[in-house]
Amino acid sequence: MPAERAPMRKVREVLRLRHALGVSERQIAITTGLSRSTVGEYLRRAAVIGITWPVPEGLDDAELERRLFTPPMFDEKPARPLPDWSDVHKELKRRAVTLLLLWEEYRAEHTDGYGYSRFCDLYRDWCKTISPTMRQTHGAAAKLFVDFAGDTVPVFDAALGVERRAHIFVAVLGAVQLHLCGGALVGRTRRLDRGACQRLQRDRRRAKGGSLRQPQGRRHRGLPL
Repeated sequence: MPAERAPMRKVREVLRLRHALGVSERQIAITTGLSRSTVGEYLRRAAVIGITWPVPEGLDDAELERRLFTPPMFDEKPARPLPDWSDVHKELKRRAVTLLLLWEEYRAEHTDGYGYSRFCDLYRDWCKTISPTMRQTHGAAAKLFVDFAGDTVPVFDAALGVERRAHIFVAVLGAVQLHLCGGALVGRTRRLDRGACQRLQRDRRRAKGGSLRQPQGRRHRGLPL
């Protein structure tokens, strides 16, 4: 428990003995009946706010106590504006949109807004509040989930001597842990490589027979264009 505060008349006496008579803190403690640490604390607080002896005229006990024992108040800075994180999250799904680009737009609108690093930290904190999972019910090898990269890559056709564009994709066969990764030329993205389709059909038959098992060392497979 904090020590009980001494009456202001004793505080005034501490100030008088110290600054008017030059008495030591130990002797002041004996004279006033206060502990030496309490005497030292009162003198320190008075020194911080510039009060010695005599106490300024017009400073009654209530005002003296308020100045000595009321903690300093700091003007709180107004809260900085925040973006709508759901909109930021949605915009990041668009092609070529980055957090840096969204932050630049945010600062252009709010010049007193957060810096880039803090902006990224706040966005990551917000992401922790949403669930990234999506539950789906499907049979083994019944569905193939494919995700294409947004940009294409150049592919040189040695037979024709021309450069063509290709989409890179990753495919996962549901419930069987089979990952297919490869590419498809532009214009052929509606179907996967013939070899992938054949493997899909084979794995589906194995799944229906109850003998589907992931081959060792072949978790990731590359497909020719």
